[in-house]
Amino acid sequence: MADKQKREELKNRIEAGQQRHANRTVGDYAREARDTATAFVKDHPVATVVGGVAIGVIVASMVPGPGRRMRKQATRRGSALAAMAAEIGLAYGASLIDSLGTAARASGDRLEDLGDAIGDSAHDLRRQASLQGSAASEGARRLTREVSKKTGRKVRDLRARMAH
Repeated sequence: MADKQKREELKNRIEAGQQRHANRTVGDYAREARDTATAFVKDHPVATVVGGVAIGVIVASMVPGPGRRMRKQATRRGSALAAMAAEIGLAYGASLIDSLGTAARASGDRLEDLGDAIGDSAHDLRRQASLQGSAASEGARRLTREVSKKTGRKVRDLRARMAH
């Protein structure tokens, strides 16, 4: 019984997936491919440039041209361009790493300052609460003493009246 239910459930899930797949248009696939490519280029800009240059060099060396000498020159130029692209990529990466280090240090400093400010505020609040508690305690003590005095006087006066 359980096997039949599992099969039915699996069959229903497969049919639902096929239906979703059938409802997708070419535009959906194109948007997904565009978003994926854009995300890759943003995440790996240096690798994208180097890969593009490498593909260009390979295609240029494979395409027949007017002569062997021109292909060699193009390959040399492509190699020089690839070397320059690699240097630019390394410089970009180094500056990015420096920027990230500076940003991390600045963020750490800000977090430290924020922690100090929160600690100081908490200390001030604790001190104020302690002062308020002391003031309330002192007020309660005074009130108790006054009530005690007045109660003692009233009891004494009542006893004096009862004695006469």
